[in-house]
Amino acid sequence: MALLQQGLVAPLGATPLNGGVNFALFSEHAAAVELCLFDENGKERARLSMPGRTGDIFHGFLPDARPGLLYGYRVHGAWQPLAGDRFNANKLLIDPYARELNGRIIWNDALYGYERGHADADLSFDTRDSAPFIPKCVVREPQSSRTRTERPRVPPAERIIYEGHVKGLTRRMKGMPSKRQGSYAALGSKQLVNHLKDLGVTTLELLPIHGFVDDEFLVEKGLVNYWGYQTLTFMAPEGRYAMGGDAVRELSEAIKTLHRQGIEVFLDVVYNHTCEGNELGPHLSFRGIDNRSYYRLGPEQRYYINDTGTGNTLAVEHPRVLQLITDSLRFWYGEMQVDGFRFDLATILGREEHGFDRGAGFFDALHQDPALAEAQLIAEPWDIGPGGYQLGQYPTRWAEWNDKFRDTARRFWIRHDLELAGLADCLLGSGQMFDDRRRDPQASINFVTAHDGSTLADLVSYDSRHNEANGEGNRDGHGHEYSWNHGVEGSTTDADIVSQRERTRRNLMATLMISQGVPMMVAGDEFGRSQQGNNNGYCQDGELTWLNWQLAKSDEKHFLAFVQRLIKARQTLQPLRQTSWLHGRRESKRFGLPETTWLNENGLGMTDGDWHGADARAVCLQLLTDTGRKSIESDCAGVLILINGLKRDWSLDLSTSAVADVEWTPVVDTAVRDGNPAQGASTSQSGRLTAAAESVLLARCYN
Repeated sequence: MALLQQGLVAPLGATPLNGGVNFALFSEHAAAVELCLFDENGKERARLSMPGRTGDIFHGFLPDARPGLLYGYRVHGAWQPLAGDRFNANKLLIDPYARELNGRIIWNDALYGYERGHADADLSFDTRDSAPFIPKCVVREPQSSRTRTERPRVPPAERIIYEGHVKGLTRRMKGMPSKRQGSYAALGSKQLVNHLKDLGVTTLELLPIHGFVDDEFLVEKGLVNYWGYQTLTFMAPEGRYAMGGDAVRELSEAIKTLHRQGIEVFLDVVYNHTCEGNELGPHLSFRGIDNRSYYRLGPEQRYYINDTGTGNTLAVEHPRVLQLITDSLRFWYGEMQVDGFRFDLATILGREEHGFDRGAGFFDALHQDPALAEAQLIAEPWDIGPGGYQLGQYPTRWAEWNDKFRDTARRFWIRHDLELAGLADCLLGSGQMFDDRRRDPQASINFVTAHDGSTLADLVSYDSRHNEANGEGNRDGHGHEYSWNHGVEGSTTDADIVSQRERTRRNLMATLMISQGVPMMVAGDEFGRSQQGNNNGYCQDGELTWLNWQLAKSDEKHFLAFVQRLIKARQTLQPLRQTSWLHGRRESKRFGLPETTWLNENGLGMTDGDWHGADARAVCLQLLTDTGRKSIESDCAGVLILINGLKRDWSLDLSTSAVADVEWTPVVDTAVRDGNPAQGASTSQSGRLTAAAESVLLARCYN
């Protein structure tokens, strides 16, 4: 075995070069670092001291080494938990810059830096070797740029996001080999791509695929970390979804296929914490490499700041941690060709010592990075730390998950406990939260459901969560989701209840798709996917969380047809996709009327009583533009949206109303199972539009 040479200080990680591989690892407080090499069976065959140290980077060059080499690190230094140092060279550590992992975590007490099982255990020191129980890093060549496809570059106003799980999307999809089901390769399958295109989706957003672990407490209960929010590596795709063993290649090929079909790919990324937990967690990577640099520690350096609820919080403010995050983003965006990112618990990333700051170093680093200039950035704008809820407070370039939209739509249509004024702001893009001189309506990512919480079908079928299968005494998950079972908890054959539930689902989906901003839906909601009342499926890897594609061919085919009609309407009716704020201050020259008009039940301008009265449940929104050609497949000049939350039909007399004097044609009617107005009572006869009780009616006009 050749001795390590001095090597290069950059780049970090294991980099194949002419004649060998360069290794570079950051650790500000370590005394020494050993590079450990392993054979294909995971047996350690060499420990080589890293000969070079430049500043806080240990580095070395291994002659004749090649891609495919298995390696890990042992880091030497002080074991002083009370001072924040937790170095233990008995523990093999994963390279934070690893591009591939070989093997899986095998939970064993040797993975912990301390001796478990007694008081103040984390202050003790464990001498067992953890190498047999931890994955090995794999040296890998960078992805070639020669076969990359053109990005779809979907304009934000045209975007429709479809949130899904790599495995759950296709595990039960027929027509493909069972080995391919639930894999990266299946993301590019004709079956899934055709479904997304038929539905009208522009953007597939995947739950985390960074390498992650199944928490020990879940494994002990026979469960797994299905969602993937316990990151172990920020650059290695999770290996469990690889059909043939090469996760990088298979994912890359799937992304290329989706791009060729005009579909973007976004990733849900988790840079706020790691899978190592608090002071009682395992030694897998960051803790053993440099605990004080990678994590935010409390005044007592023994303990971790826990703004995430997972036990630890990454020290994003540290230059090398920030570098790791930005390097990771460059890898996914540049090398893997991902188009955008949704940042989990993003408030943590923007929290400085004085609190959340839209001018934080994290934001500045991303905004100035030319390699990420076109990457789409979406924040989950909250965490559980001090001042953690920051909806509407992110920098100009960012979009944000809008939970106000979610709760408002649910309260209006499910609980019937919200007046019109709250819903109106959501319909126009939640301007109260996002309207300033530097942001547009697309800053609001509107959603009614997400992976975290009930499915759309369960929202209207259960009053309470039913998470017993998670093994936490039904205490986990959201306890209050504004859901309603319509009279019976769970499934029922009562035709009236089934009909009411379907209409409520249609009203919620319609509200999502006709509102300004960017709509996001959850995979399977378009054909009634249920988790049997479980609103926290994070640990359920099975038929409870996998999409049941047979539903799309059952009675749910009507709802699928409705969603397709609704999305097509959004795509063809330009007034539903405004890129500037609608305040009614501008006038449509074509019609001589305000671009935005709110009308009451009688077709007259809304008064305070109409907005805030006890029975304020019906409103008409007229949106007019100065563009449009008279073709059903092209943009129109105006839309009318009738929101009827009343228990009776509402007929709007167009001849006496303050609406444009043109022909209005119904396009979508939620009173009808498939949304086709021709099949229902919501017609445009004798100059009237009729919206049935508890429904939404969308009509269009051309000049």
